[in-house]
Amino acid sequence: MRILFAGTAAFAVPSLRACNARHDVLAAATQPARPGSRGRPAPRPVADAAEQLGIPLLQPERIRSGPVVEELLGLGADVLVVAAYGQILPRTLLDGHRFGGVNVHASRLPRWRGAAPIARAILAGDPFTGVCIMRMEVGLDTGPVYATRVVPIDAEATAAGLTETLAIAGAEELVAVLAALERGTAVATPQPEDAVTYAARLTREDGLLDWSARTAEEVDRMVRALTPWPGVTGDLAGVGVRILAGRPVPATEVEIPGSAGAASGPAGGTLASSGATPGSVVRIEGESAIVATVAGLYRVDTLQRPGRRVMSAAAFLRGRR
Repeated sequence: MRILFAGTAAFAVPSLRACNARHDVLAAATQPARPGSRGRPAPRPVADAAEQLGIPLLQPERIRSGPVVEELLGLGADVLVVAAYGQILPRTLLDGHRFGGVNVHASRLPRWRGAAPIARAILAGDPFTGVCIMRMEVGLDTGPVYATRVVPIDAEATAAGLTETLAIAGAEELVAVLAALERGTAVATPQPEDAVTYAARLTREDGLLDWSARTAEEVDRMVRALTPWPGVTGDLAGVGVRILAGRPVPATEVEIPGSAGAASGPAGGTLASSGATPGSVVRIEGESAIVATVAGLYRVDTLQRPGRRVMSAAAFLRGRR
């Protein structure tokens, strides 16, 4: 099968490699190179993979423009395969291929249509997510689904780790769907109209942490979902820091102030409920800091001040003293 591939992010790389191993990838379209942090070029996973595989690389500024669509259709591909590309594709491009457009999407559609399904699933506390192979329509992830694989989200799952898992699962499902399309046996099932949710694009505001508005579990989901981008930033000991790693403190480990061996703190009840002001450091454990939230305690392990090196929470607090 002759394939035109469109993808940009690392999630798309396993699908590109799987297509190249079994089919003829005529070209890979990806987003143009962008500036990254501190003047360095932004990562370009699909572009790098295409160059390694010897696949012709196209980087149109606007894939919807007439000349670009004409060029892509002129390649004569049988199918357009899309994974984490980052631009809206025009109907003429989707309809101009024998098997249309096939998208690898990192959620269990119709839940989490949109740009950031993996992070949104973690933030919401979903116990499961998955990957879908979908026949593309002009609407936002509204097309019928060829195949779905369910993937559990465990209590320590991060966006980075889950992205890698779903990328591999998506590539495997994509290979099966492309084979079924060639045989003429592929069946796409329309998505149900109920249970639709949208995974809005992440912004810096998503990572702003207000200790007085978040429980320990919610802080944990933020750190796991929003690292490395956009990151979780909040106040600690009067300084804005980026929290890189940590965990909620289990209720069995919470001490009552004033009891034997307990850290000094406000009287009354357990620190996990309302015994300490949200955002205050309750105690130090090894190189970690235990911080009160609106409900429960969160253990901050590592953090980073703007423009500074990564350090343990305890080292940061020693510097503050």
